[in-house]
Amino acid sequence: MGGFNWKRLLGWDRRPQHHSHRERSIRESTRRLLPLHRDHSIESAIPAPEVTKVALRLRYLIQECVPCELDEHQITQPHSKVITHKVIEAAKEAGGSENKSCVVYCLLVAKHWFRRQALCELWDADLHQLRATACEVIAKQIIETEEDMIYLLHSVLLKRYSIVVDGEPTPPVNAVEKAVDLHALRVIGSSGYQKCLSYLWKGWLVQDEDDPASFVDYKDRDNTSFWPHLDPDRMRAPVYQNAFLLLTSVAYLALYTGAINTINPTGDLDFVEILLYIFTLGFIFDELTKLYKAGYHILGFWNAFNNTLYSLMMVSLALRFVALSRSPDDVKEREKFNSLSYNFLAFTAPLFWGRLLLYLDCFRFFGAMLVVLKVMMKESIIFFALLIVVIVGFLQAFIGMDYADDMAGEDTIFILQAMANAIMQSPDFSGFERFSPPFGIILYYLFTFVVMVVLLNVLIALYNSAYEDIYENSDDEYLALFAQRTLQFVRAPDENVFIAPFNLIEIFLLIIPFEWWLPKKQYEQLNDIVMSIIYSPLLFCAAIYEVRVAREVRRNRKRGEEDEDTVEEWEQMMDQVDFEGEGWAKKVGDSKANVEDDVAVLEIRELRSEVNELKQLLAKLDKSLSQKTTGDSLL
Repeated sequence: MGGFNWKRLLGWDRRPQHHSHRERSIRESTRRLLPLHRDHSIESAIPAPEVTKVALRLRYLIQECVPCELDEHQITQPHSKVITHKVIEAAKEAGGSENKSCVVYCLLVAKHWFRRQALCELWDADLHQLRATACEVIAKQIIETEEDMIYLLHSVLLKRYSIVVDGEPTPPVNAVEKAVDLHALRVIGSSGYQKCLSYLWKGWLVQDEDDPASFVDYKDRDNTSFWPHLDPDRMRAPVYQNAFLLLTSVAYLALYTGAINTINPTGDLDFVEILLYIFTLGFIFDELTKLYKAGYHILGFWNAFNNTLYSLMMVSLALRFVALSRSPDDVKEREKFNSLSYNFLAFTAPLFWGRLLLYLDCFRFFGAMLVVLKVMMKESIIFFALLIVVIVGFLQAFIGMDYADDMAGEDTIFILQAMANAIMQSPDFSGFERFSPPFGIILYYLFTFVVMVVLLNVLIALYNSAYEDIYENSDDEYLALFAQRTLQFVRAPDENVFIAPFNLIEIFLLIIPFEWWLPKKQYEQLNDIVMSIIYSPLLFCAAIYEVRVAREVRRNRKRGEEDEDTVEEWEQMMDQVDFEGEGWAKKVGDSKANVEDDVAVLEIRELRSEVNELKQLLAKLDKSLSQKTTGDSLL
């Protein structure tokens, strides 16, 4: 992405660009967290058959190194006796000198194969899961021991590769995306991966306009001039998209608060309500665009959450139109629909505030909390599956008793309400004393016991287990959530970033009137001009921020440090201390313990050296005795 200049906007300096599209791979056995590109111009950086061969070599290596079930700690400990330095070096050589850049990707493919095999062969599931873990450990070691950072970022992590499945190459994916799709926490938590992700988040690594399969460095990273950073293409950086989405959500919430606190008795729509519904329409079109371009696989919890909110808003708007369509003389009917519309609007308040959490997951506290909630919701599926079976069984019994009493079935509402109260831990036994005695009260006691004592305690145990599992690994879980959010922006379906509700401008003022007849070059210029206008406040703030960052980058480069390096307190006087000259390094080396080997191993080594010394002494003694015996015999 180049700097901002009017020549580019007017079409005098413009390079061709490629649109990117997203899809799902039907060959994945696990559900992808992110959609895939479907762009036939993107090809694997290395031929798919060669990548598949590398993955098969690595799979064979892991099978031989982990031949049986072991304690997971033996695989994951820092100085493992199973995943040794020789194993890691062998893994690096699986692709040879030409295809070594795809080794990390192939390890993730092998991890996917082992996880799939664990599902197919349940009798050996633990062994295959252990091998999948070994793939992650090796991939993390390769990433963290790679010294050439440019090679690591551009070739190992961001180059796209494919494998052959059913005789056809899979859609090209890079290692960064593959790790998120497989939820490979160890790989995501590695330092090199996080550095790559940080560069993507800041927009320091951007998709090449001429080659969508590759990423290039943002060339104005160290440019301290203001105008080059005032570029509408910078809105493609995830940090700015996320900031704008957060601001939009706060504005959406403010509009809702204003609308719900200023009720119009006449039922007319005021300016605040009109803006509120325009925002809602923009979000609806955004959801429909994602569904159209990425397919139904994109649907998840937050999509369902947002769609529920937007549906209630549209019902409220429809009821408002119904109220307005009534005759002004029919005041009672108009007030009825108007009141119903505001009731639907008020009903959405918890959803409006809950929606903010979707854009706060970049902060560690909210991110970790959302991961816990997500896992808890998944664990709840077991509880609700059991609960539905129990409810249907008891409900059928209660309704049968009701029909047996008077053949009327008039107590169905009472039965449903009583069962709901029991589930909410507020049972009411008084109504069942006269309900088909003594069967009704006995059956209700049984239902209350099963729900309140058995099922609810099962749910509490599941929630507790999920909470402990996540918080034991909360840092990596947060990093995985942040990686997923970053790549959702990087895998954006559109080249031109029109964030809701400004997507309405794109649809009704650009696409419909211009895209079908205007030449592509002029259409792109028009998009840049419109984006420059509507995003100008945020672009201005972003440009100021990037100028400050550029100065820090230049200072770091003068010191010979990395671009993103920051000088901490303990680093400020490091150049004034000479550990070697003071003899401190030698003293520390003599005092530090050997953490690579167990104490027992060290003792055995020491004992072995002493035994060798004893053997040498005995050999010398034997030799001297034999020489003395020989001398005596000659005399």
